Amino acid sequence: QVQLQESGGGSVQSGGSLSLSCAASGYTFSTYCMGWLRQAPGKSRERVATINNAGITTYADSVKGRFTIPRDNAKNTLDLQMNNLNAEDTAIYYCAKGLGSINCLATDWGQGTQVTVSS
Repeated sequence: QVQLQESGGGSVQSGGSLSLSCAASGYTFSTYCMGWLRQAPGKSRERVATINNAGITTYADSVKGRFTIPRDNAKNTLDLQMNNLNAEDTAIYYCAKGLGSINCLATDWGQGTQVTVSS
């Protein structure tokens, strides 16, 4: 059974930084693409960043240059390092497991962690 548990959310002022972490279990973590999704109030869920099993990353245009998505296959963890945060980054952030090693379509996700950025 796939389990994804996010941690590290909280409140920060605009321009600040936060790091999120996701602990994965129930499957062979290293062989799957992983990613982070987010959903802001009144908006649909959007993909923030992905990293496939080869370590190739993609980022939404809105976070490029500010967010990074490292993974640790030895520890089965996925992080999201967020810098220079702004109010538009306020959302619930979800860790997601992809469909396959390079297919990053989310098939499972955690319960989410709240990130609030105040101006």
